[in-house]
Amino acid sequence: MVGVSDGQSSAQAPAAARTPVGRPLLSLALASMMDEVHAHSGAVYLLARDQPVLEMAVMAGLPRAFAAPWERVGLSAPIPVADAARERELVWVGGEEEMARRYPRIAVVLPYPFALAAVPVATESTVYGAVFVTWPGGHPQELSDREREHLTAACGRLAVRLERAAEHSVPPHPETDLVASPMVGGMAGTLGTVEAARMVSRLPYGLVSLDLHGRIGFVNAAAAELLHVPVSRLLGTQLWASVPWLNDPVYEDRYRAALMSQHTASFVALRPPGEWLSFRLYPSTTGLSVRITRARAVAEMNRAAPPPDGTPTRLVTMSQVLDLASALTEAVGVQDVVQLVADEIAPAVGSQALVVLGSRANRLRVLGHRGYRDATVVERFDGMPLTEPTPGTQVLRTGVPAFFESQEHLERLYPARLATPDGFAAWAYLPLIAQGRPVGTCVLSYAEPHHFPTEERAVMTSLAGLIAQALERALLYDAKHRLAHGLQEALLPHSLPSLPGIEAAARYVPATQGMDIGGDFYDLVRTQGMAAAVIGDVQGHNVTAAGLMGQVRTAVRAYTAVGQAPEEVMRSTNRLMLDLGADLFASCLYLRLDPAHGRAVMSRAGHPPPLLRRPDGRVRVLDLAGGPLLGIDASAVYPTTEVALAPGSLLVLYTDGLVESPGTDFEEALAGLGRRLADAGDQPLDELADSLVRQEPHRTDGEERLDDIALLLLRAVG
Repeated sequence: MVGVSDGQSSAQAPAAARTPVGRPLLSLALASMMDEVHAHSGAVYLLARDQPVLEMAVMAGLPRAFAAPWERVGLSAPIPVADAARERELVWVGGEEEMARRYPRIAVVLPYPFALAAVPVATESTVYGAVFVTWPGGHPQELSDREREHLTAACGRLAVRLERAAEHSVPPHPETDLVASPMVGGMAGTLGTVEAARMVSRLPYGLVSLDLHGRIGFVNAAAAELLHVPVSRLLGTQLWASVPWLNDPVYEDRYRAALMSQHTASFVALRPPGEWLSFRLYPSTTGLSVRITRARAVAEMNRAAPPPDGTPTRLVTMSQVLDLASALTEAVGVQDVVQLVADEIAPAVGSQALVVLGSRANRLRVLGHRGYRDATVVERFDGMPLTEPTPGTQVLRTGVPAFFESQEHLERLYPARLATPDGFAAWAYLPLIAQGRPVGTCVLSYAEPHHFPTEERAVMTSLAGLIAQALERALLYDAKHRLAHGLQEALLPHSLPSLPGIEAAARYVPATQGMDIGGDFYDLVRTQGMAAAVIGDVQGHNVTAAGLMGQVRTAVRAYTAVGQAPEEVMRSTNRLMLDLGADLFASCLYLRLDPAHGRAVMSRAGHPPPLLRRPDGRVRVLDLAGGPLLGIDASAVYPTTEVALAPGSLLVLYTDGLVESPGTDFEEALAGLGRRLADAGDQPLDELADSLVRQEPHRTDGEERLDDIALLLLRAVG
């Protein structure tokens, strides 16, 4: 392994730059840092050359697997080392509750008591990376001045060394992580003297020694007997890999908790078929000692009152967390989030009711609730000023969780709650923090007084982080959804005009994916002695498509009003779309109706052909000449076709959402639409329109509609 040298003699080189060749730069700097502040573990991250990414260069004190999700992170990621490098300042997280509140993604994976400091590695001009170090859960809530000064100075010296290395084009070489010494295979070598090994072997309870990776370095005969696995099959393996009934994430989690917190941990496990064993884990910075005994108290309790099947082993298992996280990513609107929390999270933590609060214009808003018999008890808080002294407003303002284990506890701190009893006896107020700011509060209510131990508070606060991310997306979606529907309603005709010789009906059905908005449009315009009709489809299902649709519809009306012929209306609209530079295309069908003379003149731009139902009930697809989609070619021409329109004839204009879907043959779908039109074409137009958009043959019940539908029916009457 080659370190970094500046090419000068050691007498001439500045102290900060002296790193002899052959000595690992990063690991030595990290080890020195950890030793000075008595840290438990740490890692050095370096900024990638060609992208804003931090890459873990070396880790010490714990296996790299503990930080596996963050070996390579974006500079904008919401984790401490990224914040430290980006903001160029030290980040301090004093414990598990603060970690759950500020960095829920880390707290979900490592819900253990530990403190963390992240420090930038930077000179005045350049950021090279960042360092984090951790302490066990017994570290004071605040970082001392001495610790702060030492970490900052050490990272500054490391930055200078990296700067000098860069000047000489000598990048740091890969370095081996600093973990405990490799496991010694023999019993006597592990424990020291042979006599010591004999003494431990004679003890009546099981003893197992694990290294930082969970591998067994020593096991006595009593442990092998209790585990029902020979010593030879245990040595050198991981405990949960060699003993099948210990292969459960719950037990591995206890091992990780002991190493992270450096606190003694324990658990009981059932050795099939019915023997309960107790495991007690004693951690150090080099590994774990495990004592194994028979759990007689648990066995007696189980014989007296066996637990019901399905009793969970912990508050929320890792599989539940992953399942909840996956479900929350699928929640679309605010009510989806509220329902998911009610169905999944509240039962998991034993809550019987919940409220999700938000704010708008400095007032409290009740976004949703479940489990309350009297809804007015909750809804009376809607509109309350955020300055009111209530737990909901306090948590929303400060972002600090609050837990009330009894009604007396709540009312002692918030006397105003005496006037608004909700029938519950304990509450957890969880701040929903996304992107570093509170977006709401989740209130979980309990029917009976409830004690909230530290581990449960940490888990609930971590879950609140997941809820917050989903709620922020849902609030944004709902806001866009309201905007989209308002825009769509404003851009489409509220009603169709009454025209002599023409009976008309129209329908618009939004797609069920996305924002329920699109670029499909239709219109019917009165002209001198005649009428003009248009139907079209601007590509896309978003506000941009809807906005362009409104401009196109307005332009068609304007060109019609000045008396342009159908082909000129299409050419003018095409040039307008190109001038707008929207990079979107549109299909369109425009026709001038002359019911007095029984004819219609049509011009088409890449739009599906209309259907004509004759008075005798026969239906045909009109073969119209046409041009390309609007918005592609400035020189495009759009020829016209004249169609006879006898009294009783019915024109059906539609967008492709009525007949197209993935895996459906367009010709077959169009033929099916013709058959339905032939069978039901004599119905009143409103009934027929409802029937056509309701009976989409290519879409099954419950299947989402991928495209919008616009439909315009025009019947010539005598």
